[in-house]
Amino acid sequence: MNRDRRGFLVRTGGMSVAGVVLGTSLAAAEQAGGKKKAGADEDVAPPEDLMREHGVLNRILLIYEEAIRRAEAKQPFPTETVASAADIVRRFIEQYHEKLEEDHLFPRFEKAHKLVELVATLRRQHQAGRKLTDRIVGVATPAGMQAAGSQQKVLEAMRSFIRMYRPHEAREDTVLFPALRSIVPPKEFAELGEQFEAKEHELFGKEGFEGIVVQVGKLEQVLGIYDLDQFTPRG
Repeated sequence: MNRDRRGFLVRTGGMSVAGVVLGTSLAAAEQAGGKKKAGADEDVAPPEDLMREHGVLNRILLIYEEAIRRAEAKQPFPTETVASAADIVRRFIEQYHEKLEEDHLFPRFEKAHKLVELVATLRRQHQAGRKLTDRIVGVATPAGMQAAGSQQKVLEAMRSFIRMYRPHEAREDTVLFPALRSIVPPKEFAELGEQFEAKEHELFGKEGFEGIVVQVGKLEQVLGIYDLDQFTPRG
């Protein structure tokens, strides 16, 4: 794997207890499936890989929320931006991220008879999410938005999508993904990470995840919500 993410540097000489603990933790992570890259960077293990992809999903939800805000404020609806955001959901979240979960995670939990009810709910929500994305993609076009009630249909689909996926991803991040290590042997865990990496670059080229993040950032810039500091409370 070749990812330039979340690196840790532990300096020798006068090392504190915290440094020793950190070094021990890194060693344990390597044994559990995270290979150490040359230098100070460490690869991302499968659960953390899926979690950061949820970060992309969250940023799409923010784009949907801004589109909803503009519609409610009687401002021009950003049809093209919403369509582009939904396209990223389709390509990156549904056809890649969720497919990884359905092909590699859910069957393992079902085979281990662990979190089976949760997995069943997550599967149903994936299917429901795809129907909502179909609705958004189908209506969020210049021609589609001319039909009577079209904007309301898109708004309702986006609201439903946001309402479902916020708890969906939170439950995966806090329950499902952390439990993966308990049902997957270390060697298989490492191989799973390699499979995720290979699929990512097969579908999205050399840039992979980073390229998708850039695409999302451009949509945020169009809507004027890219600058993080604007969300900081003043006074």
